[in-house]
Amino acid sequence: MSEPDFDFDDQVREAFPELEEIADDDLRDRVVEAWTLGLTRGGWRDVEDIPYAWNIHEVTNVEHVRGVTRIALESAREQREFHGADPDIDTIVAACLLHDVGKCYEYPAFVDDELLAAPDPRYVSEEIPHSISGYALAHEVGCPLSVQRAIPHFLGEVPKRTLEAELVKSANSASSNAITQATMGITLQEWVEEYSQTS
Repeated sequence: MSEPDFDFDDQVREAFPELEEIADDDLRDRVVEAWTLGLTRGGWRDVEDIPYAWNIHEVTNVEHVRGVTRIALESAREQREFHGADPDIDTIVAACLLHDVGKCYEYPAFVDDELLAAPDPRYVSEEIPHSISGYALAHEVGCPLSVQRAIPHFLGEVPKRTLEAELVKSANSASSNAITQATMGITLQEWVEEYSQTS
């Protein structure tokens, strides 16, 4: 299967300025590589076309991922300054930026065909939760285990959660609640209960 000729590397770097918060150049490049693989296999033309949720298209996945990253960074700062904790910023930023990369695989079925080039059926499926496929992408490109284990953000997906993983999870909930309230006037929990999908 031939790959479409889109410059996803540049798209991803432009879409996520928070990449610059990652001090380790190699880790930053691996985050971009995971997004590039996901976008290519998902058949996307533009990273900005992926919606936040299968039924919420007013907000992009990019906006949500950036919001999660910003919230987590602010929380990490408070944990450090107020509580004296020492969360790893590179791990937090990389995991936040990758926590929903799996939507590249999960959401092609929920957008108009003109937004897609050639989804690869070996990867694209709404049956695999995006937090799991996102973990798989991070693993495939060689992200450190600390980043990989902070990506799955639903209860029970990782048996032992780190401080960084909890920051990703709580920032995701904060961003998701803001989005569902702003777009639908309901909490994230109400959205999950009503639509029986994951965010």
